[in-house]
Amino acid sequence: MLAAENTVPELSNLDINIADLELEDANAQLAGKSAQEIIRWAISLGKRTITTTTFGDHSAVLLHMVSRIQYNSKILWIDTGYNSSATYRFANKLINELDLNIDVYTPLITTARLNVMMGGIPDVDDPLHEEFTEQVKLEPFKRATDTLKPEVWITGLRKDQTEFRKTLDIVSRSKEGIIKVAPLLSWSEQQMNEYLEKHSLPNEPDYFDPTKAQETRECGLHTRF
Repeated sequence: MLAAENTVPELSNLDINIADLELEDANAQLAGKSAQEIIRWAISLGKRTITTTTFGDHSAVLLHMVSRIQYNSKILWIDTGYNSSATYRFANKLINELDLNIDVYTPLITTARLNVMMGGIPDVDDPLHEEFTEQVKLEPFKRATDTLKPEVWITGLRKDQTEFRKTLDIVSRSKEGIIKVAPLLSWSEQQMNEYLEKHSLPNEPDYFDPTKAQETRECGLHTRF
């Protein structure tokens, strides 16, 4: 089990109403801060907080940071059911090595049944693709947030991943009013690789997201929520 390298020094924001949080002020406050400082700020809000992961490429970076800063932080994994054996082995390895407090949400329809209903994974230009994405990712995420009721959502989004993500700020607000915090937003792939190497963390570069079809395409999670 990894001991947290730092607890949050003081929860000075405990009394803040998330609905009243000024995004412009928060982003100005966090400009130029390290990823770890941004995570500490998010945790210092003292609200119900989740960190999401896919157990995909470079996912160990954020999970390591969060688990070192606050042990037992809530981690949410939407397991689409379409991960490879390598990804499931990688996930188990990280969960055990970092001693993650993880909640796993899966589709209500089994992978086998979806494959029969939709003839496998629909192409992005197939009318069935939108429903497929809803079933394997968006519905489980909505169910998870309805259950966990997070007020703060720490995410591993980076600007260099998609055109949409280039437009984002470190702190934003979801359509449901959840404060989204992206500590790694300005990190490059080189920085991610260097962090993995420095901390001897494993990686899963062959992760496959069935809802994207290509790495530069959004799956819908961050455009819908």
